[in-house]
Amino acid sequence: MSSLLVKNGYIILPTGIHKWDIKVLNGIIVEVGKGISPSGVEEVIDASNYYVLPGVVDEHVHMREPGLEYKDDFEHGTRAAIKGGVTTVIEHPNTLPPVEDSKKLLAKAKLLESKAYVDFALLGVLHDANISEFEDMIETGAISFKVFMGPTTGNIQPPSESTLYEIMEKSAKTNTRVMFHAEDHRLVEYFTGKTRKTGRTDPELHIEARPPLVEVHAIVKIASIAKHTSGHAHIVHVSSLDAIEAIKLAREWGADITAETCPHYLLLDINDYKRHGALIKVNPPIRGGVHREALLRAVVSGFFETIGSDHAPHTPEEKNRVIWDAAAGFPGVQTLLPLMLDLALRGVIPLTHIPRLLAENPAKLFNLWPYKGALIPGSSGDLVIIDPNSYTEITSDWLEYKYKLSPYIGLKLRGRVKYVILRGHIVVRNGELTGKRVGVFLKRVLR
Repeated sequence: MSSLLVKNGYIILPTGIHKWDIKVLNGIIVEVGKGISPSGVEEVIDASNYYVLPGVVDEHVHMREPGLEYKDDFEHGTRAAIKGGVTTVIEHPNTLPPVEDSKKLLAKAKLLESKAYVDFALLGVLHDANISEFEDMIETGAISFKVFMGPTTGNIQPPSESTLYEIMEKSAKTNTRVMFHAEDHRLVEYFTGKTRKTGRTDPELHIEARPPLVEVHAIVKIASIAKHTSGHAHIVHVSSLDAIEAIKLAREWGADITAETCPHYLLLDINDYKRHGALIKVNPPIRGGVHREALLRAVVSGFFETIGSDHAPHTPEEKNRVIWDAAAGFPGVQTLLPLMLDLALRGVIPLTHIPRLLAENPAKLFNLWPYKGALIPGSSGDLVIIDPNSYTEITSDWLEYKYKLSPYIGLKLRGRVKYVILRGHIVVRNGELTGKRVGVFLKRVLR
């Protein structure tokens, strides 16, 4: 039997901070509290003066495998994840081929499991041609689905209104919360065409090509159908004040809508386009200004249920183009926790928000709770131990991505990941990978 005891740490929970011990036996937390005896335990970590968090559940990663490994791959991506304190990732389905039936789902799971440094769950994709696959993919192991309402990597077409209705009906019947990329396809095409006619190529034009209206229009459509079907919708990468207001109204109507934002919308501003150019092109765009301020306020107030990285790597050649031709997205799984931790340690957001936004809620919304996202007896032994008095310097050498493309290189952040523990295995020690590759494929937790 393998055993591990973390002693005297400040355990950070959504409900408060407690100076407790945590004992892990055979990969499962068996005891949490004061004064747990180290007798018979194989390894004891003294976490005095350190913070202890549940392992991060990043609900939004595009690791690019299979089919797009030239951009990055699952081994690099999950090494980056675990080094940054992410112990579970939810992998999105717009790979080649896209995950649109149970056969492709199982093939992807088998391929990735041999390369995983973290535990992982898979989403299926839904569109007009495969709505009949919904139940079979759930039965096979998909924890949820992604629906692309607007143009994105992989060119997956948005569903018709009738298919969207069926998706939300099935969501209600199976208690499945469906993730939505909420940008209206036709409006994106309209505004992009209109903006390109100006002849300009400055990177800030990406904001005009995908204004907040394209988010709002998609959210209103999703919300109206969710309300009438009792479906469960999750809006990912919310980028604007307008989208926040639309979601608030949808909730007032009685629609079951939860929401995610990402660190880049909270930290980067419009002036960063001049510094980084197309590197920070993402969909929806980084808007800055009043939108950034509103998103930060919404995080503090508890409006958002989750924060995901939207990790989306590309090659330097794909990013180093004029704004219209550059690929959208950049890697972020390794910096997700360090960036949010820095905000907390600087007093911008409450420290207790981090386990709620980055662990507990993602696990609850996508059927991984209480196995993941918790520090309670019976949960997976996934812990991140933080030294709040040290710093994380984001350098190319520190990053584990295939291509070191990050707008955060050069930042010195408060707090440092000291240890990462995945199912009782120490996978990061003193900030460095131990080389253990023990990730497994996760299915829905039945409650």
